Amino acid sequence: MVKKSDGNFGYIESFLSFAPIMTESDTKQRIRKAAHDLVIQYSIRSVSMDDIAANLGMSKKTIYQYFKDKDELVEAVVDDVIDTNQCICNTDREKADNAVHEIFLVMDMRVEMFKTMNPSILFDMQKYHQAAFMKFQKHRNEYLYNVCRQNLERGIREELFRPEINVEIMARYRVETMLTAFNPDFQRYLKKSLLEIEEEIIIHYLFGLVTLKGYKLVLKYMEQKKKNV
Repeated sequence: MVKKSDGNFGYIESFLSFAPIMTESDTKQRIRKAAHDLVIQYSIRSVSMDDIAANLGMSKKTIYQYFKDKDELVEAVVDDVIDTNQCICNTDREKADNAVHEIFLVMDMRVEMFKTMNPSILFDMQKYHQAAFMKFQKHRNEYLYNVCRQNLERGIREELFRPEINVEIMARYRVETMLTAFNPDFQRYLKKSLLEIEEEIIIHYLFGLVTLKGYKLVLKYMEQKKKNV
């Protein structure tokens, strides 16, 4: 015989049955967020699991209940960065007035990304966390390559980029230059910030693409950018 429940007891029981899962999910996300903030600022090698635990005010044992080791946690951080990056890129592509404007929106995104980013982060990932680095490389060589290629095609349609451009070569070139600012030798000789290096590379890239119409737009957006700064 099934016992009847009074009022909303069934709903309460159902909610409580999900509560531990929600709590676990929140804790796991807190760990990922803390790890992200620390490795972005101090780089991967410099941040230990003890540092992350101390930042969160929890034991290292608790972290290991959610992530078996630092490799797995770094991979989770990279997954979050890739998801966020793709979401922002998709939004920028939709709201951009034209192909040149889209690239300036990318530069605005880089300002936020590079504010506290440690320049050693990619070098550390490549050397000490190969699985995470391979995920990043896949994101760069597939998703970001397609974003660059589609931007070039859009610019040609809008008569902002020169029609004779080899889209495949220039898209691949742009993807490769995304890592230039993180090259330790490049940084050593220049003594410039990630943001300064990246902005100079992007502007140089743009001026190599544009028609006269596109050139005027680049100057217009550069002037607006200076005023905003």
